[in-house]
Amino acid sequence: MSDYANDVLVSADWVEEHLDEFRSDDPEYRLVEVDVDTEAYDEGHAPGAIGFNWETQLQDQTERDVLEKDDFEDLLGSHGIANDSTVVLYGDNSNWFAAYTYWQFKYFGHEDVRLMNGGRDYWLDNDYPTTTDVPEFPAQEYSANDPDESIRAYRGDVEDAMNAGIPMVDVRSPEEFRGEILAPPGLQETAQRGGHIPGASNISWAATVNDDGTFKSADELREMYESEGVTDDDKVVAYCRIGERSSIAWFALHELLGYDDVVNYDGSWTEWGNLVGAPIEKGEAE
Repeated sequence: MSDYANDVLVSADWVEEHLDEFRSDDPEYRLVEVDVDTEAYDEGHAPGAIGFNWETQLQDQTERDVLEKDDFEDLLGSHGIANDSTVVLYGDNSNWFAAYTYWQFKYFGHEDVRLMNGGRDYWLDNDYPTTTDVPEFPAQEYSANDPDESIRAYRGDVEDAMNAGIPMVDVRSPEEFRGEILAPPGLQETAQRGGHIPGASNISWAATVNDDGTFKSADELREMYESEGVTDDDKVVAYCRIGERSSIAWFALHELLGYDDVVNYDGSWTEWGNLVGAPIEKGEAE
C-alpha cells in the first residue's frame, strides 16, 4: 500500500494481528464496525469491534446533519475512544458508512484514523474470526476540534462550483445519474426529482474498488479520475444520495491520492433533488 499518498489503509491481516490490542481496555487501539444499522454487527463481527449505527448514532436525526461537536465527543468517549487512539474503521457495502465515519472523524480533527481495506465483506469472505460478544471499554474524556470546514461542501459551495466549472464527481450509479431511478434498488427514495447537478461527471464509487472491495492502486485511481478531467489542479466536489458513497470518492482522492482540495457534499442528492428551482440535468453528461 506504499504507493498511496497517506498511510490510512490497513489490511485485514494487520487487524487480525492486532486483535489483542483492540480487545484491551487500554485505549491505544480501537476497532469500529460502522453499518447503516446494527443488524449485521449483531450477527457477528471482528473480535473487539465496537458497533456504530450510522443511521442513529452518526447523524442528527432531526436535522439530517453531522453530529454536533459535543455529541461526537460523547459518542467516542462513551465507547472508550481517546484523542490519541489509533481507530480502525470498517463496515458493510465496501466501507460506505465506514468511509463516511472516517470523513467525520477528520472533520472533528481525530489524528490517527484508518480504514480496513475491503471492509466487512472481505473479513467474512476470507474467514477471519468473528464473535457476537459486544465489548465494553472504560469511558474516556474525548475532546474534539472545531469542525474542519475545508473538507465539507454546502449547497452554496456546490452552486459556486457549478457556475465556475469546478469538477464535481457524482459517484452514484449511471441509472441514478441519468435520472432513471432515485435510489439504488431496495433503498429509500429520498428525493423528489432525479438527475444530476449540471457539469458533474459520473464516476461511480464502485469503480474505485476491486471485486473483493479493496481499493484499486494509486495508479489505477489516478488514471481513472484524470481521464474524466478530475485532477489535483482544482477543487473537487464529491456527492451521492446521502453522503456516504461520496465519502469513498473523497477518501480515494484526498487521502489515497493526496489531492489537496477535495470536499464532500454530504447533503448530496437528498438535498439537491428536493430544492425548488435548483438546476438539474437528466441523461448522460454532455
